[in-house]
Order: sequence, then structure tokens, then C-alpha cells
Amino acid sequence: MVCLGNICRSPMADGLLRKKVQNEGLDIFVDSAGTANYHVGEAPDSRMCQTARESGFPIDDLRARQFVQSDFDQFDLIYAMDSSNYKNIISLARNADDESKVSLILNESHPGKNLNVPDPYYGGEQGFVDVFTMLDEATDIILKKIS
Repeated sequence: MVCLGNICRSPMADGLLRKKVQNEGLDIFVDSAGTANYHVGEAPDSRMCQTARESGFPIDDLRARQFVQSDFDQFDLIYAMDSSNYKNIISLARNADDESKVSLILNESHPGKNLNVPDPYYGGEQGFVDVFTMLDEATDIILKKIS
């Protein structure tokens, strides 16, 4: 799960899928990262943490890290939260195999629409709830695919 700073959207997607995978007893590693290094080592945004806790998917223990080229070796699926971060990830791809692992997360719930998960950072509280709802739906579909 990849966004820009790894403090809002991608940790929420990470927390949602991680808990769903755990609830199903699946042996699947879920992680998140940002394409920028703005927040490396920091906890997710407090507003995203609050939304996550209230929804039963706490993410307070996650820490931001930057997406690196070796992530293509570590992960089978790489979900970008928006087209800008998709392009940033693809720019690090070494070959077609790396590129084939990357997709926009909302294409899971809205196939072929290439929709972006909006960044709630500069918006109000409802933006965090809206992002949670979008990512909850998309991660349900991902869980079905990987189960």
C-alpha cells in the first residue's frame, strides 16, 4: 500500500488489509510505504489513527517508511493510492515484471476507472471517514482475490 507520505491513506489500507488477513488466518505479509521521505519513522496522522480506532482497525503502531526499489522483490502486489504515486512507483521499476505488480487500489472496487483515493490531510474529519470507507471496500475485494 503506497501513498505520498505514508501517514494517511497507505497506513489505513495497510491496517485494514492486515487485520482482515489476520482474521482469515492467512499467512500474507501486508505493509505500507510512501514515495516521499517526508515522514519516515513517524506514526500515522492522528486523525487517521482516530478514524481507524473508531472503526476497529487500529494503526497507531505503524511507522512511515519510504518505498524503495527492493520492494518489488518483497511484494507480489503493490497498490498505489493515486495516479501520481503510481507514476512514482513505476519510475523505480526495473522491468515489465516490476511494473505488472503495481495498480491503483480503487481499480479493485471500480475496475478500469483509474480513480484516486483523495488525500485527506488538508481536509476535514469527514475526509478521513470517506477514505476509510473507500479503502475498506477495496481491501474486501483484495482479500477475496488473495484468499
